[in-house]
Amino acid sequence: MASTEWLQLACAAMARSPLFQGIEPDELSRIAQTMSRRRYRRQEVIFHEGDPGDSLHIVVAGRVKITRESIDGEEAIIATLSAGEAFGELVLLDGAARSASATAMEPTETVTMTRQSFERLVDGGGPFRWSLLGGIAHRFRRVTDQLAEVHFLDISGRLALTLTRLAEEAAPGAAVDVQLARPLTQTDLAAMVGGTRQRVNQILGEFADEGLITIHSSGIVVHDVPVLRNRAGW
Repeated sequence: MASTEWLQLACAAMARSPLFQGIEPDELSRIAQTMSRRRYRRQEVIFHEGDPGDSLHIVVAGRVKITRESIDGEEAIIATLSAGEAFGELVLLDGAARSASATAMEPTETVTMTRQSFERLVDGGGPFRWSLLGGIAHRFRRVTDQLAEVHFLDISGRLALTLTRLAEEAAPGAAVDVQLARPLTQTDLAAMVGGTRQRVNQILGEFADEGLITIHSSGIVVHDVPVLRNRAGW
């Protein structure tokens, strides 16, 4: 791919990222030119929990999962990310090791920003600093919600809420017949809600029997987003 084409793709992804909202296109292009392109195969690890780090990533194409692993190897999916979403920036703020692992869920391309470029943007004030703080606040609220959900909801409720959120991400404002933008396996969903694959499969079948979802080879269609959210009891 020509460098000009790649730069356009990188700028488009960055323009979708909350981190870069309010930055003018010319400045966005200048920033993109200082970033490095990375490619990953399906299931390739981008970095491991505990690794040192000196850069953040922005997804240009593909999908990435952010995970933590228990001592016996059980995986929990903290987030799944697609084009325009950033990850790995915490190490640039506190200098600590990576707090989670990142893995490409499919062939994926990212651009990376070095600590030097990151610090220059933060020190320069302007929209980047406030976007960064807003992103941190959003993630903190999300973690708070997840802790409450684990405490108050059973697996069925957590799965209904997860599917609802995925539907809202795929088609903001839509209420019926929403095709999830991210095809996830039952193993992926189990890791997201803290259940077994077998139990998730059973609950998906129940949702399908109730007419809430349809499962196709291409993914899941949520037929009534508000009713599914009510099904979560949250």
